[in-house]
Amino acid sequence: MIEERLERYAELVVRFAANVGEGQVVIVNGALEHAPLVRAVTRAAYLAGARWVGADYQDAHVRRALIELAPEDSLTWTPPWSLTRVESLVKEDGSIITLYGDPEPDLLSDLDGARVGRARPRELARAMQEVQEKHLASWTIVPGPTPGWARQVFGEPDQERLWEAVEKVMRLTDPDPVGAWRRRLEQLSGVAARLNEHRFDAVRFQGPGTDLTVGLLPSSSWGTAEYDTVRGRRNVVNLPTEEVFTCPDHRRTEGVVRSTRPLSVGGRTIEGLELRFREGRVVEVKASSGADVVEAQIATDEGASRLGEVALVDGSSGVGQLRTTFFNTLLDENATCHLAYGFGFASSVREERDRSDGVNSSLVHTDFMVGGPEVDVDGLELGGRAIPILREDVFQV
Repeated sequence: MIEERLERYAELVVRFAANVGEGQVVIVNGALEHAPLVRAVTRAAYLAGARWVGADYQDAHVRRALIELAPEDSLTWTPPWSLTRVESLVKEDGSIITLYGDPEPDLLSDLDGARVGRARPRELARAMQEVQEKHLASWTIVPGPTPGWARQVFGEPDQERLWEAVEKVMRLTDPDPVGAWRRRLEQLSGVAARLNEHRFDAVRFQGPGTDLTVGLLPSSSWGTAEYDTVRGRRNVVNLPTEEVFTCPDHRRTEGVVRSTRPLSVGGRTIEGLELRFREGRVVEVKASSGADVVEAQIATDEGASRLGEVALVDGSSGVGQLRTTFFNTLLDENATCHLAYGFGFASSVREERDRSDGVNSSLVHTDFMVGGPEVDVDGLELGGRAIPILREDVFQV
């Protein structure tokens, strides 16, 4: 039963999300605890025609040692060979599959939040941004259940219960998961098309603790997580996916926003996050826990304190319908509307002049959840007229 589950899961990830094909080189990223799933994905990739598949395992205790003991400049250093691997993967028309699920969510909770927030190999982050933004390779991120993650969600290490939830949100309980995803992506594409017809000047979020207006660029374009690479290989960059999103004007965010779900950043959980924006920039960070991690992140560079993404999710989301907080950004951001501070997606902006002036640039991209039935979302026309987009988690467009 377990082996069958892993095979079916891996088949969906490899053949639909990453769309691995004949002759590709594939890298599978995961924690040590993801080994059974990594092996299943590896086998599925070879069966799909991959030429070579490599596993890249991460150990959270190695990251802890870095943050706790390494020199300050080591927190952001990138080993040159890791850049060479990215370059080779692009040259080989490769594919990157990442399994995301923290096996020890509290491992870094006692460490200096500022160092946790800074610990990121900058050159590697920049290289991966280029791969993702320019669609130089196929890539996808999917959930990887672990007992530690299950304990955070359910209060006990019930990995079977977490797997059952993940199977539902991945639509593996449907007799035809790929068909179910194609239908969902068609629905989301329809929403994106209707939003694009309106050509809104801004989007406003209003709810408890939130009154935020996010300006859009004249050629900001709403879309879904399905893309074609530069070589024409279609892939879905994260699964599950329940959002439509666009790139805002990084200069035009005003007001205050309160996150409606906890946020996981670099191995720390941020609770009660509240951000105040003025002239596009975060000017105040509040949180019941973890504010120092966010403050360190937004101090990374000039663009880290500005928005790079605005995404809308309605109540028909398969993740949202479970009414579970997963403490996992991949799942929680697909349960409800979210924003991201940091770099923006230039591919979501049609005109070059808007890309050069209004798309945010940063090494950071951190999504945080801002939606729910209690949060109203309006589109603002150029003259200021408000058109309802979401009411009680139902799309109005």
